[in-house]
Amino acid sequence: MKVYFCHPASPWERGTNENTNMLLRDYFPRGKDFSTVTRKELKRVQRELNERIRKGLKWETPLELFKKEILDTCK
Repeated sequence: MKVYFCHPASPWERGTNENTNMLLRDYFPRGKDFSTVTRKELKRVQRELNERIRKGLKWETPLELFKKEILDTCK
């Protein structure tokens, strides 16, 4: 899997990252004490976000695209 790193002070390169941070803030507001968050709660949020359709992914979910990538790799 290719990994890309954004340049410092270049927010236009971090669109998906910034969007994901915003989505996470819906579940965990700023200042949230993460020592109170259970593993079960984290897994629920992870599942919900991975099963959420995204315009930037041509209206597919991250989970769907991940599965396609894995299946293509196994061929």
